[in-house]
Amino acid sequence: MRGVLLIRVFCLFAVTCLISGCVINFSNSYLESESSSFDDTLEMSIEEADAEERTIGFEKNSDQYDSNDISVGLIILGAGGISSLFLGSLFSEVFKIIVLVSLLTPLISKSKNSEDLLSRGRLLGYLEANAGIHFSALRDSLGLANGVTAYHLQVLESNGKIISWKDGKLRRYAVSEISKSKLDSIRNPVMGTRLAILEVLSNSGKIGLSNSEISKKLSISRQLMSYHISDLKQSDYINAASKSRRPKWILTDSGNDALNSSYSLNN
Repeated sequence: MRGVLLIRVFCLFAVTCLISGCVINFSNSYLESESSSFDDTLEMSIEEADAEERTIGFEKNSDQYDSNDISVGLIILGAGGISSLFLGSLFSEVFKIIVLVSLLTPLISKSKNSEDLLSRGRLLGYLEANAGIHFSALRDSLGLANGVTAYHLQVLESNGKIISWKDGKLRRYAVSEISKSKLDSIRNPVMGTRLAILEVLSNSGKIGLSNSEISKKLSISRQLMSYHISDLKQSDYINAASKSRRPKWILTDSGNDALNSSYSLNN
């Protein structure tokens, strides 16, 4: 999956900055306490002490300020990097999957158990019955954790068992054996006026409806209706109930599938 290596490098960089900043900050505090103890036990004349304190104190404070600035900068940089990964995962399912695959799946893969095959079998069976379902819906339906779901989906996809594609902020999945026509209908779901026409025809059952009847129900012009009817007929979503000049239209099996796919993708 694209971006996995980049996320891992970015996360390693952020963690390194965070740890380095904490170590430098701790070292500064330790050296400051040690220096104070040493100064208390150091015996010198008042004149020498004043001169020494002015010289060393200035250099010490200057170095301390530089070190403190570096430590604070590193801590802010590291914390900001980790926070950006977290926030990105909240707003984009696609980004969340990449982060999960990058950071959690290496840990999960080391603890293989007998339930792995069962979980993948459940995923395959559910995807076969619900082609085009997105990551979060699949995870919730099977009651799996984020990392476990991402790991098994990655294994199945790398083995050629399933396919996935980006849909806006979502990532959708289907079994690799899915037919091209069904995959096309899932990737390009019927929407808007065409979806409304299919819904109206679905409610009419075997009787069907004519162009004028559909246009009255949906309150659209006959010209626009003729355009959408022609498009749906070409896609084999509807068929004429008779050979008359102005036939009534009924849904085909492909039309029913397209309608159901549109419903499921919106859930």
